Amino acid sequence: MQDNTIHEAEFEANLGLYWLLSGAAYFSLSIIGIPLLLLWFPLGLWGTRRYINNMSARLTSKKLIVRRGILTRTENTVPLDKITDIALIQGPIMRLMGLHKLTVETAGQSGTGSLISLVGIVDAPGFRAQILEQKERLSGLPPQPEALPATNDNALLAQLVEMTASLKRIEGLLASKYNS
Repeated sequence: MQDNTIHEAEFEANLGLYWLLSGAAYFSLSIIGIPLLLLWFPLGLWGTRRYINNMSARLTSKKLIVRRGILTRTENTVPLDKITDIALIQGPIMRLMGLHKLTVETAGQSGTGSLISLVGIVDAPGFRAQILEQKERLSGLPPQPEALPATNDNALLAQLVEMTASLKRIEGLLASKYNS
């Protein structure tokens, strides 16, 4: 069976500026780093552009493929059924610039932290939702009511689904008790 591409992520235009400013903040914290700021901006601008051009994140029907790197290129392939958590992180500077950090954690991963960390994906919440939706599709489970937007109708629907499941369990227990 062929692994079809569902979505190819794009990266925000201001991602390079975010990285440049973050690096400049670190350099300005030390006396030695302040003169290095003169080198940081031209080299950092070149490096961040090149790094962003080499970044890609592709969601297929069975896996998430992430490529990045300048000198050492890395490709991470994560089967969707191994993903345990996908977090969206947004610090104060990221919030100002409209950026999100998407982190992917997997079952059996060694060490602390995330296996994959991507900053600056265009519509990161939407990309995260697509990954979770495809993961559920792959597992064969119906979408969970919690995944629906929080509106009064959806809250009522979620409660009805829970009540229906509870009633079916009670009926099953009663049927087994009276049939034995």
